[in-house]
Amino acid sequence: MSRAHDTALRISYPTDRRARVVADALAPEVGEIDDPRSSATVRRDGAVVCVRIAADDLTALRAGINSWSRLVEVAERVPS
Repeated sequence: MSRAHDTALRISYPTDRRARVVADALAPEVGEIDDPRSSATVRRDGAVVCVRIAADDLTALRAGINSWSRLVEVAERVPS
């Protein structure tokens, strides 16, 4: 991701298993909701899920943060 702006959402979970469930629920969205101005990646490091959002401009970055924050919120509802 080589864009002008980026940020990372780092979400900690009580267990590796819970983080894996959330990361697995998010994985199908990577590449699907990207647009020409922004993109995102999802990775898991133990009990932490990291969503990295990169964008060409601040408006696209804000939109990406909003979208991925909502996706994380929905993914957290997935039963373990």
